[in-house]
Amino acid sequence: MTLPPHPDKVDRLELARNWLPRYTGMAIDEFGDYILLTNFSNYLTAFCERFDCDIKGLGRPMQAATNSAGLTLVNFGIGSANAATIMDLLVARSPRGVLFLGKCGGLKESTEIGHFILPIAAIRGEGTSDDYFPPEVPALPSFKLHKFVSEKIVGRGLEYRTGVVYTTNRRVWEHDDVFREKLAKVTAIGIDMETATVFIVGHHNEIARGALLLVSDVPITPEGVKTEESDAHVTATWAQTHLEIGIEAMTEIGDQGEQIKHFQY
Repeated sequence: MTLPPHPDKVDRLELARNWLPRYTGMAIDEFGDYILLTNFSNYLTAFCERFDCDIKGLGRPMQAATNSAGLTLVNFGIGSANAATIMDLLVARSPRGVLFLGKCGGLKESTEIGHFILPIAAIRGEGTSDDYFPPEVPALPSFKLHKFVSEKIVGRGLEYRTGVVYTTNRRVWEHDDVFREKLAKVTAIGIDMETATVFIVGHHNEIARGALLLVSDVPITPEGVKTEESDAHVTATWAQTHLEIGIEAMTEIGDQGEQIKHFQY
């Protein structure tokens, strides 16, 4: 059996231009220059209530909204596969910057629930990113974007942690002693399911990217494993601040921040 010719870059771009509106229900020209990504519907609802804008894509795999300032927020779902999908489809818009607002589990005793993490890198334990680069390529954020986000956090009088997060496709691992020992050896500060994928696929697609993570649980301790009740408490206490930092950073970075990209790929 002979396979058809491999699609070239133009074909891939045409697919993204067709699929981004199909997945989100939003026309390409409605997307802003700066994008917030999340996997929580309540973040999108709060965003639309604040800016009196409409949610697009109800009933579709992803939902999105853009405010009057041209900032877009996309709820892309959960997991590394969805993270790769939205970062691939965003090439149709070529945004100037993308910031992922996610939650993570804390892996250090010093990392408490409610802390923010600006990861300096992510360990590629999810497997999805292997389709984009060899395993020795590190998953990194765009430094200038993170620098600006950090300034916004400090400007609010808040603290944050930096360090490496471990990204995995596994959802239920808390009782796997072998996996827990592995996490201890890599000395990661947190664990999530999307950050490494956002960083690697952003790198692959030449999109400036970052992540601001909210520690929602401390799964290395029995009492710290996330439950519906504990997650509701985290959301009620810290989610609004999390979203506000993202909005402020990505709204102002175009006017006040340093240029994110200083070179051509």
